[in-house]
Amino acid sequence: MNREDLSGEHPYGDIGQIIASIIFLSIWIIDSFIFRFSTMLVNYLPILIRLIFMAFLFVLAGYFVRSAHQMVFNKMRTPSQVINNGVFSRVRHPIYLGIILFYIGLFLATFSLLSLAFLVIIFLFYNYITSFEEKQLEQKIGKEYTKYKEKTPKWLPRLKS
Repeated sequence: MNREDLSGEHPYGDIGQIIASIIFLSIWIIDSFIFRFSTMLVNYLPILIRLIFMAFLFVLAGYFVRSAHQMVFNKMRTPSQVINNGVFSRVRHPIYLGIILFYIGLFLATFSLLSLAFLVIIFLFYNYITSFEEKQLEQKIGKEYTKYKEKTPKWLPRLKS
C-alpha cells in the first residue's frame, strides 16, 4: 500500500523479515524435533509450563500486532501525524514487538538454544530497521515524533499509558 500519510518502511524490511522467519523456523524445527543439538534445557521445565508461557506470548503478540495494524491501516491521517494512543502509547513498534514475542514463544516451547542465537540476530535486524524508520518519521513529522520518542519506549512496553 502506498499511502501519503505513512512514512514507509526500510527498503529491505519485508524481504529481510521473510528470510529471517524462514531461517528461524528451519533452525527451530530441525533443532527442536529432529537432531536436538541444543535442547538440553527442556528437562528442567515441564512441557505444560513451557506451553503455557508460549500460549501467553502468542496471545500478547497477537494483541500487539492486531491492535497496531488496525490503528495504522484503518484510518488515513492527513497531514501525517504520530499515532500515540492504544498500543502505541506503550511501545513505539508494537507490530515488530509482536513478531519478536512470537519467536520467543517458539523458543520457550522447546528451549532450542540454536534458535535463541538466531533470535538475537533477528532482534538486531529489527532494531536496525526500526532505527531507519524512525529517522524517516522524524523527517516527515518532526518535533512531534521526537517528543513521542522521548516518552515512549522502543521495545519494553510501559504497563500504564
